[in-house]
Formats: sequence, C-alpha cells, structure tokens
Amino acid sequence: MKFLVITFAPYIVKPDGIYSYGPYVKEMDIWFKNVEEIGLCSPQWAPERDLLTSKYQQQHTFKLFLTKEFSISTFKETLKTLWHMPHMVVQLFRAMRWADHIHFRCPTNIGVIALLIQVFFPKKMKTAKYAGNWDWRSKQPWSYRFQQRILRNTFFTKNMTALVYGAWPDRNKNILPFYTASYTEAEKIETPTRLLGGEIRLVFAGFFMPSKAPLTSVKACVQLNELGYNCHLDMFGDGQEKAVCEVYVAEKKMAGKVHFHGNRPLAEVKAAFQKSHFTVFVSKSEGWPKVVAESMFWGCVPVTTAVSCVPEMVGNGSRGKLVTDNVDEIVMAVKYYLDHPDEYNLASAEGMVWSRQFTLERFENDIKTILDGTHPGVANSR
Repeated sequence: MKFLVITFAPYIVKPDGIYSYGPYVKEMDIWFKNVEEIGLCSPQWAPERDLLTSKYQQQHTFKLFLTKEFSISTFKETLKTLWHMPHMVVQLFRAMRWADHIHFRCPTNIGVIALLIQVFFPKKMKTAKYAGNWDWRSKQPWSYRFQQRILRNTFFTKNMTALVYGAWPDRNKNILPFYTASYTEAEKIETPTRLLGGEIRLVFAGFFMPSKAPLTSVKACVQLNELGYNCHLDMFGDGQEKAVCEVYVAEKKMAGKVHFHGNRPLAEVKAAFQKSHFTVFVSKSEGWPKVVAESMFWGCVPVTTAVSCVPEMVGNGSRGKLVTDNVDEIVMAVKYYLDHPDEYNLASAEGMVWSRQFTLERFENDIKTILDGTHPGVANSR
C-alpha cells in the first residue's frame, strides 16, 4: 500500500531521519506499521525551527510532496497564499495520483484544498482523522464547517472513513466514531479508592492559554481553601497564562496550595492522576480531551465543561460533573462529592471502567482493521 498523509504538521529532515510534531508522530507510527510506502504532503521546516518534535520510528523511505504554510487571516497573507496556490494544487494532485490510500488530518488549512481535490479521485480509499469538535451546535470557523460538510457528503466524497470524536446524530456511512488512547493493557492495575477526609488534591494538565482557563482552576482551589477545605492543586503545562496564575496565587498567599510543575514527562503526569481526587478541566474548545480520559483511567473524577464529546465521556454526569466556567459552580461540584463520598466512589469506579476500554493495543488493532477494511464500522458501510 502506498499511504499518503496530507497534513499541516511540518516535517524536518535530519541526517538520522524525518521528524515532526511529537504527539502526531506517535500516532502516525501506528498507522505506518500497516503500510509499505509512505508519502508526506506537508510543509517543510528547517532544522533550526525544531520545536517539540520526534523522529518517525517506522523504517520506511518517505516520498515527500512539499507544500507551503499559508494563512488568509490578513490581506498580505491572502495574497501570498494565492501566489503559492497553483504549486500546492499541483503537489496535491501529484500526491493523490501516487497514493493507494489517502489519509487527511483535519481540520487544517490545507484540508480545505485537499478535500476539494479528493473529489477527482473517487476510487481511491481514504481516511480522515478529524481532531476537532464535531458538534454542530458549537461555534466553529467556516473552514472547519466546510471540512465537516465535505467529509460527510457521500456524493462528493467516496470511499471515505472519517474518524470523529463522539457519536453524533449526523452520522452516516462516511463517519466512524473514534477515540485516542494513551495507556496499555498492562497499565490496567488496581487503583485504590481515594479517601475524602484529608487533603483534597486537584490536577490541571494542558496548555496555559485562555481557552483552557487555567486561572479558573486556580480560583476554584483558592476558594475551596477559603471555605476551610485542605485543597491542593497540581498544574502541569506551560503557556502565556501561567504568569497570570502565578501572580494570582502570590496575591492570595496560596503558594503552598498551588504547585506549578511546568512541562513534565508523561510518567509524572500519570502519577499525579493516580493520587488526585479531581481533574478540573474548563475548556472552550476540544476534540478528544485526553486529560479527561487519562484522569478517568486512574479513577480521578473530572469536573469539566460540556464541550465536544465530553458529556458522552462522563456519562452525562454519572462519571463526573459537567459545569460551566463559573468558579462557584466548580466549587459546588467538588463540595457535592465531598459531601457524598459514596457517589464519588461510584463515579471514580465507573470512570475507570469506561476509560480502560480504550487502550493502545485496541487502538492499534482498530487502525489495522480500518486500513484493511475489516473494521465493523467500515465493512458495514461499504
């Protein structure tokens, strides 16, 4: 199989191999196990722009189809994009003609063009990983909506399996509900029930950016302490909002209650999930929120916003609490569990059962069966 990946994730050529964005590489290595030849259609970065990259581990010879990074957010960028457009269209046509199987990473800028061009290749087998929020009730950029519409359009888009997070009412034969896995079968170890009588541990993991509302998590911890609870918040990650959070903690004299760990290895974040009572995750935009699924794997109960497929993940409230970004509401959700330990223990146990369905072994097998056409969701739609 000649397997083509069309993505906006840049690749970097180094003497020892091809590099790209780390988490994306980790997943694509699983796809690449099942193919013979690989084509990459994406922008190229110079080695000095290396940022959070990893080397592809699968030993293949990559066929590279170079495209340009582009944007239409300003008039100048739009003119530059129009100048490069003929070259990008030619490259996409060449790449798709070469491929046996075309894999799209969406939603991306290049996805808008690529999904238009794939219409001219109706007999080619195709998959798409839609990593954004599929919920039609949410506010989305027009380019995201366009990609959603063309992916699910069975007239213009043939032989497509689009992997989307969550089961949505608009599902048709092009759409397959999917997931992302972080842990192995061997990691399904017994996790003791957490006691709620002493220190209450909260955890935040993710980018410190406005859309993730890290300051809201900090304010919830501070308010719980002001109400007399011995509450501690561990925060993992970095970003522009970190300084704002640090200033707020200093003003409230809560340095001993909020610990900023920065970007840490996955093993350290895992250990935090294993000993924490609650994940506070107040996000405005998600596809598959890994922090929610990963915390539930270890019995850490999420207090989270109802974005994307999160309501489905938390059983509409049976495996965690759905809240808004209101600090008082988050505090009330935590207090409810502290006052009802039996319900907390039940939510913790049910969360583990649900999350532990999705292991890396299952993920790898599902990718294999999607590519060979034997996955029930694919076979039944043909």
